[in-house]
Amino acid sequence: MKYRRTIAITLAACAMSAWAQTVYESKDNGGTVFSDKPSAGSRPVQVEPPNVVSPPAVTPPPQAPAQPSAAPAYRRLLITRPANQDSIHSNDGAFGISATLSPPLRPSDRVRVLIDGNLVPTVFRTASPRITPNDWQSTALGDRGEHTLQLAVVDADGVPKIESPVISFYLHRAAVGGARR
Repeated sequence: MKYRRTIAITLAACAMSAWAQTVYESKDNGGTVFSDKPSAGSRPVQVEPPNVVSPPAVTPPPQAPAQPSAAPAYRRLLITRPANQDSIHSNDGAFGISATLSPPLRPSDRVRVLIDGNLVPTVFRTASPRITPNDWQSTALGDRGEHTLQLAVVDADGVPKIESPVISFYLHRAAVGGARR
């Protein structure tokens, strides 16, 4: 019975606390009755305000400034064409280079080419650059015969990120009229 009374008072208090009305308690044949209207033999009940716990204010932790995610380091740079000890037939020194680069070239990085240890003046945005006659003439040591080739991926400041192994290749030029030098 006491349990029912506590529940009734609590429910009444919650319902009535919003309006701050008086609660009346009376007895009838069925037991204790609570009402917001006085009746014969009722008495006002002091209802304590319900226990209300306000949650503490939650402030989100300060966010660290977004760090640019570091791009993965280059793992592999290999010249696939010309292959080591290959021959290239070109009268003016122009030829294409193919290479595999893993991971792919980032937009901010560039490819530099070294022929015979000399840096080609052109900076490339691909791992498959094409050497022009001007590139060849400004860097190659001689026209015919054995030459070396190396690629390097550099960042925006020109700092090398990865270099390919040096390969050797042979440049051949066509002889006119069957004469050979």
